Amino acid sequence: MAVRNIGIIMNGVTGRMGTNQHLIRSILAIRKQGGVALPDGDVIMPDPILVGRQESKLQALAAAHGVERWSTDLEACLADPYYEIYFDSQTTVRRAESIKQAIAAGKHIYCEKPTAVDFEGALELARIAAEAGVRNGVVQDKLFLPGLLKLKRLNDSGFFGRILSVRMEFGYWVFEGDWQQGQRPSWNYRKEDGGGIIVDMFAHWRYVLENLFGEVKAVSCLAATHIPKRLDEQGVPYECTADDAAYAIFELEGGIIVQANSSWAVRVDRDDLLTVTVDGTEGSAVAGLRDCKTQHRVNTPKPVWNPDIPNPFRFRDQWVEVPDNASYDNAFKVQWELFLKHVVIGTPFPWDLLEGAKGTQLADLSLQSWQERRWIDVPKLSL
Repeated sequence: MAVRNIGIIMNGVTGRMGTNQHLIRSILAIRKQGGVALPDGDVIMPDPILVGRQESKLQALAAAHGVERWSTDLEACLADPYYEIYFDSQTTVRRAESIKQAIAAGKHIYCEKPTAVDFEGALELARIAAEAGVRNGVVQDKLFLPGLLKLKRLNDSGFFGRILSVRMEFGYWVFEGDWQQGQRPSWNYRKEDGGGIIVDMFAHWRYVLENLFGEVKAVSCLAATHIPKRLDEQGVPYECTADDAAYAIFELEGGIIVQANSSWAVRVDRDDLLTVTVDGTEGSAVAGLRDCKTQHRVNTPKPVWNPDIPNPFRFRDQWVEVPDNASYDNAFKVQWELFLKHVVIGTPFPWDLLEGAKGTQLADLSLQSWQERRWIDVPKLSL
């Protein structure tokens, strides 16, 4: 058995998502398990260097987790041939330019989404990566969540029959920062800094819908800035210039209608922060991040609407849990392992920068729909 070390530039992982999901629960977890096994018995061992703009944060993060190398000099790291992969989880407004630099340096690209602040920028990244011949991928973590994997299993088995509709409810209450600190960074609420729930979440909804149910053909979207003022990380008040809630209808191929509510100004009365309800002619399902329950046609009760008597049904007791039947690893880690194998031995990896551009395309068209108060068709996308 040979160990194949692969250097990875990890830019912007001092933020919450970068630290927890990409560094600790993915790259360091892969190292702890002994690498990624290959069919020939060899092992891929990721070897990270942490890159960012604030020396103190990088030094503290590296020391806390036993990472040997860190740097504030991105250009020097890109010039080092040891590092074959460039990973980016910076704020959105900084991402595209750094990715361009990494492509020019011949690095393989893996990055968070949105890949750019607008569709044109995201499509440009996909084009130049293709022209340069570098392998590239975009984080699409929700595809690897247990609840959505169970939904896919149901769909692939034909459980739903003809799918009629999908309802997605996402969100939670993000505190304003006055008497409780907010759970999200303040830039999320400033349009000029790349914030907004449409930009942030609709990139997810595009790949979730298209991988599970079918192509998005059109969108109608209404959004809002429900909370106009918040306090930032230093307790300084600021004006919210980006949308914090969006209410969309998507039309998919085959006539499937999707209702998707996304909000950082909603209190949760459901089983999870994200729930996806699918109704079909033969059966229905409700999935969260980890669990999924079903109700088949033959087990569907026959309630009668009668507001004059107390409800006699316990509707939530009439559903059946889908068993795990497998062990599920961290969704980010699973996709990291697939990307590492894609780089080293060329195994398929369909979630590339073009797929990332599709997410930004849907976000841009949804913003346009909101501004113009009308349905917008979603064109097919290709390089």
